Amino acid sequence: MKSFLAFLVAMGFIVALGDAYCFSKMNKPEEGNEGCILEGKLYPYGEIPRTHNCLRCSCSQKAMLCCSIFHTPIGYDKDNCQVIFNDQTCDYDVVEKRDPSKKCPVYSRVG
Repeated sequence: MKSFLAFLVAMGFIVALGDAYCFSKMNKPEEGNEGCILEGKLYPYGEIPRTHNCLRCSCSQKAMLCCSIFHTPIGYDKDNCQVIFNDQTCDYDVVEKRDPSKKCPVYSRVG
């Protein structure tokens, strides 16, 4: 019983830390003719490697499944550094508060 409980706890950590933020959106019948609509923008059927808001999506006639392509930094010097989202690279930059031109080391991220 103890080993089963340990297995469940370990799997919970793997699932929680190993996957990016994901969601699905069902298409309305009138929307599914040409592709999928996400935040007012039409995307074609198939795989979308990067949307305007940094998601990787798959579009079908029935639904759109999207996952973030960035991971949020959690292990860094929070006293001396700040996190800034870079929409050009779809990633977070961790920089010094005093001099934002200098990057800070990041030790862990979650998605």
